[in-house]
Amino acid sequence: MDTLSRYFRSPAAIIGLALLALVLTMAATAGVLFPRDPLGLAGRPLQWPFENQRFFLGTDSSGRDIAAQIFHGARVSLMIGFVATSVAILIGVLIGALAGYYGGVVDDLLMRLTEAFQTLPNFLLLLVLVAVFGSNIVMVTLAIGIVSWPAPARLTRAEFLTLRNREFVQACRTLGLGDAQIIFREILPNALPPIIVYASVVMAVAILLESALAFLNLSDPNVASWGNLIGQGRNVLRTQWYVSAIPGLAILLTVLAISLVGQGLNDALNPRLKGRT
Repeated sequence: MDTLSRYFRSPAAIIGLALLALVLTMAATAGVLFPRDPLGLAGRPLQWPFENQRFFLGTDSSGRDIAAQIFHGARVSLMIGFVATSVAILIGVLIGALAGYYGGVVDDLLMRLTEAFQTLPNFLLLLVLVAVFGSNIVMVTLAIGIVSWPAPARLTRAEFLTLRNREFVQACRTLGLGDAQIIFREILPNALPPIIVYASVVMAVAILLESALAFLNLSDPNVASWGNLIGQGRNVLRTQWYVSAIPGLAILLTVLAISLVGQGLNDALNPRLKGRT
């Protein structure tokens, strides 16, 4: 309850939660409000928002309903963000936990592997993975998760280096607990708060990476993603700017919401703030 009360003391965190709830509502109601295929032809191309009552956000250059793509795109963006973040956190936590707990040669080897992944920029490595393994939505999501794990790994390693010599860990060793039990049942729960907070950063970046891929026509064209819609509007940006501006605003608000929620979680879970309540 103390953590929850600290979270709701932050106006920014409340705004972020409200925006995220709005995006979740859009994703949940997409099938009800727009039951037809969002990529199906719906009307005359390039109708401006509110020009036609049927298409209150207008139509794109192919005559598809922008509102339907925005609502269904919320599902795609949230799915990509959640799955890619889960993959990145799982890989990062495993590698960081092993490196931080064992140290020595294990730490050196795993950190050299991490540095090798960080040699190339995330987006450049993502382009290579998509080029090799394909651009369907499953591969794109997994590829985003694979290029995003080094930072969580370093964060987890730092937490484990701090915690591995604490009294409660020494007590567990004295009681004869195995390494796996100590790592995952004793140390990891104490290391999770900053990792949970950082997951919001990974999720926001994952949504932006997919949007960047889609803008370059390198994401899955068979899904109604916000990035694909921005890419569709690229050719008519000077005259029908709304085609790209509307999904761009949706991405901006979603990333802002996730970032504000992450900031609120940081304030709520930061141990240094507990003494102020």
